[in-house]
Amino acid sequence: MATLTVYGTPISTYVRTVRLLLERAGTDYTLKGVSIFNGESQSADYLAKNPFGKVPTLEVDGVLLYETNAIVEYLDAVVADHKFSPAEPLRQAQMRQIMGIIDSYLYPRAIGTIVIQRLIVPSQGGTTDEALVNSAVAPAKTAVEAIEALTLGTPYLLGNDIGIADFYLIPIFIYLSKTPEFAAITAQTPKLKAWWEHVSQLPEVTKVCA
Repeated sequence: MATLTVYGTPISTYVRTVRLLLERAGTDYTLKGVSIFNGESQSADYLAKNPFGKVPTLEVDGVLLYETNAIVEYLDAVVADHKFSPAEPLRQAQMRQIMGIIDSYLYPRAIGTIVIQRLIVPSQGGTTDEALVNSAVAPAKTAVEAIEALTLGTPYLLGNDIGIADFYLIPIFIYLSKTPEFAAITAQTPKLKAWWEHVSQLPEVTKVCA
């Protein structure tokens, strides 16, 4: 079995996505902390691993992979025999559609704006920019409702089995659910509400996202 090392900030949603897959697969790995808050991710040492200074980066027997979508699809193939990806081409496309919605539309508003302003800024002694938060609610709601439209919810996003799409969305909801805006953003998403009630109790979610 290859030696797997995940580099990244443990509270990063994308680091958590990778770790959720590894934990669910029961695969041994090492987590090496790389902070995105103190400049460590921009150090020469880390930039030699990932020239963009983003997290996570995966090292596999000395070979480096970055970009979360590449990492999770690689891991799904080598440690999980593709069990975290739907077998049907249409469902595979919908999985990547959900990943794309999160990357392009949900993460920037939900995490980059709402969570940062509601949770991070006050924790550092700052004041929430209410106008900025308010401007992010509608786009975040649109993104969540788009995922709702793709969700089967039986009980996971794309069927009976947990998969990559779930691992992508769980860390977003972990943080978003701690904000007052969560109720409004998910008001029209009954399938996602039921999904969240289920997945938030999973042992690997508790372990990785506590």
